[in-house]
Amino acid sequence: MGSEGPKAVTIHVTGFKKFLGVDENPTETMVNNLKIFLEKRGLPAGVRLGSCTVLETAGTGALPMLHKILESSISSMDNEQIVWLHFGVNSGQSKFAIEQQAVNEATFGCPDEFGWQPQRQPIVPEDGEISRIRETLCSTEAILEFLKKKGYDATTSRDAGRFVCNYVYYQSLRFAEQKGLKSLFVHVPLFSSVDEQTQMKFIATLLEAIASTC
Repeated sequence: MGSEGPKAVTIHVTGFKKFLGVDENPTETMVNNLKIFLEKRGLPAGVRLGSCTVLETAGTGALPMLHKILESSISSMDNEQIVWLHFGVNSGQSKFAIEQQAVNEATFGCPDEFGWQPQRQPIVPEDGEISRIRETLCSTEAILEFLKKKGYDATTSRDAGRFVCNYVYYQSLRFAEQKGLKSLFVHVPLFSSVDEQTQMKFIATLLEAIASTC
């Protein structure tokens, strides 16, 4: 009695579909294949893989699905930690980037997949100015150190852009703060820069890093 041990960590994962300039989004492929990959590889003790969802690469157009899956994660929080792990692609980078924060600004350099292209608009008007920042509660420096020890070329970042990745991350961080959860966004390279198998192994290692640093 009285010794319940550490909470289990349930990690829900999202990726994105294609968007202008990226016809094949690696995050769509990896999120769709993640359950099978981890069934073969195995998960670290105390880690449970929750939902794996591929979102439309859109701002307001993707919100209903995003809110639905975020809400669904809190229905079974019995003595477990919940972490939302979002993946997006940065086609101009060859490193994995752990995003430490999101900003309340939507300034899309091109239309999203629903044709929306806001300029200097607040993502959440109730939060005030577009300069408002929300930071992840995940231990990004500890996660980075874990990944580097495993040989991955990774870095931390304080700029998730102003496109859909930042838009979704801001919404997720806001939700996480309200519900007592954690949220993290990671940008990955194209498969032409880092091959699919390496990136799948990276995700498995990242799950272990998150669980060990929560």
